[in-house]
Amino acid sequence: MLDRDGYRPNVAIVVANSKDRVFWGKRIREHSWQFPQGGINAGETPEQAMFRELKEEVGLLPDHVRILGRTRDWLRYEVPQHWIKREWRGSYRGQKQIWYLLRLTGRDSDVSLRASDHPEFDAWRWHEYWIPLENVIDFKRDVYRRGLTELERYLHHRPQTRRERLYGWAHAVVPSAYTHPSGKA
Repeated sequence: MLDRDGYRPNVAIVVANSKDRVFWGKRIREHSWQFPQGGINAGETPEQAMFRELKEEVGLLPDHVRILGRTRDWLRYEVPQHWIKREWRGSYRGQKQIWYLLRLTGRDSDVSLRASDHPEFDAWRWHEYWIPLENVIDFKRDVYRRGLTELERYLHHRPQTRRERLYGWAHAVVPSAYTHPSGKA
């Protein structure tokens, strides 16, 4: 299902653990890593698609996570022509995504990469929130930068201790690649 501009509606899912490290999945039989993501089916809301994709790709159920936030608008990226299937060329431009930030409330052992008949990942790990953008395929780097930058505000809780209330709490240092789209300070 494409919109009139040639973008396929999609969701991207960032799952953070209690230490604010994020799920990073290795694509099956490839050496590329990414967040879970997937298309929105006809009649599905972005949230319904997110929970379906989360179960299919990572094996996590709604009881295993809590939604912390989502992007306000669609984030779009274009796919290079040589990556587009021949039958889609001319009509398909790329994907538009709603990004979700989730908190894992379950356990690491709840993750199952074999939850569907067509697994997406063959390995996973927890990674620092600010994924080095050079580790993301080049045509998705800007959407990763925009998605993670927008969602980061949902990651931090209110200060819990007196010290945190008086002096603030530690925030991750935002790499310059995220604050300057060119990657230059």
